Amino acid sequence: MSETLERALRRILGDDGVGSVEDARFHRDATEAQGLSGIPSAVALPGSSTDVAAVVRWCYEHDVGIVPRGGGTGFAGGSVAVDGGVVVDLKRMSRVLAFDPPLWRMHVEAGLRTSEVHRLARENGLLFPPDPGAAEQSQIGGNVATNAGGPHAFKYGVTGHWVTGLEAVMAPGEVIVVGGAIRKDVAGYDLKSLLVGSEGTLGIITSVWLRLTPAPAARAPVIAAYGSAAEGCEAIEAVLANGIVPAALEFLDAGALDAARGAYPFELAADARFMVVAEVDGSTAETDACVAELLEVLAERALHVASPASAREIAALWRWRDGLSLAVEARRGGKISEDIVVPLDRLRDAIEATLEIAREHELEACSWGHAGDGNLHSTFMVDPRDSDEVSRARAAAHQLYAVAVGYGGSISGEHGLGWVRRGQLVAQCSPATLAVHHAVKRSFDPKGLMNPGKKL
Repeated sequence: MSETLERALRRILGDDGVGSVEDARFHRDATEAQGLSGIPSAVALPGSSTDVAAVVRWCYEHDVGIVPRGGGTGFAGGSVAVDGGVVVDLKRMSRVLAFDPPLWRMHVEAGLRTSEVHRLARENGLLFPPDPGAAEQSQIGGNVATNAGGPHAFKYGVTGHWVTGLEAVMAPGEVIVVGGAIRKDVAGYDLKSLLVGSEGTLGIITSVWLRLTPAPAARAPVIAAYGSAAEGCEAIEAVLANGIVPAALEFLDAGALDAARGAYPFELAADARFMVVAEVDGSTAETDACVAELLEVLAERALHVASPASAREIAALWRWRDGLSLAVEARRGGKISEDIVVPLDRLRDAIEATLEIAREHELEACSWGHAGDGNLHSTFMVDPRDSDEVSRARAAAHQLYAVAVGYGGSISGEHGLGWVRRGQLVAQCSPATLAVHHAVKRSFDPKGLMNPGKKL
């Protein structure tokens, strides 16, 4: 089958359009530490949406699974060919199709790296706010397909909030366009929003229209350390109660702090067991006023508060925050990290529940994440070579889903379900709601070949 597939792909795409199934990069994503991998039957490297359509058409005619792939940075196994099939890697489709700075918009192919979108916007006085942690490796199509978030989603929203249109290849091999360079469109069903966050299970996103916004004149972080999670969570609620709208509002619990303490770029009290990192932006006057308010509100229960002022200090703080996941993983060599969401007033409960579940399964755990959104990266640290420990961590993760739903939350805030959390919607959705999900899937993909086995 692999030889037949490769010959077919070479006829469709030419020699440059076919990758090697032996290339280990196509076997995994960021779930590698959990032992998840898969060898594709073939690898397609299309150069255009026409190429993608031709590949999908051939696969649909021959009942072959199709696994779209972006930068391979996902935490849910969404781009792993667990059961074989054709991996459709979009890295060659990285052109900027249109960029109109005066109109605050750009049209780019799905394979453009997210960091390039950020750079183009920044160099023209604009801002593309979504900031997932792996922006240097991730691709904008993958960000749209998972509706990726990041620290600044609190003020600015997740990736889908900035998508005004997209082109996608649908089964059995048709190219469609929904939306575009327009900001308003209620003429038909909201197919754009269905494709955003669909994780390649409904179609393959090949290009996107993005809206931008003028970059703020100033931004400034405020850091506060606390002696307990209870004090820190009270401070987070106080920020909102006082009407302050930070661009980002992050937290780290004691375990996360311990993992990253050695790399922290500033002084940190030895008895700090919880940290809040907030950032405000806007005009210089607005930013200065908000910093003053934040310092006052966060200081009430804090061991220490500070506001790094220089560009170098601010960059160092966010580099440290961006490296937190790696620091936690380094504790044991691996981790199973969930991204549950709870109402903000249950954040402390979810942090404590993570630790309680970890103790029950004899695991080390911590939490950090986007406090303003109630989005926790509840993490169980494991030795990936210890299959029993990994198994216990997976069981612990499943308990977290019930915790999140029990608090009125969701089993995923930004990573998606992919392969790792497939079938877990049953914990969150009623049978009637699940039936609607499956009906949508059948309507878009009647043969079930688009990223088979993922999400649902």
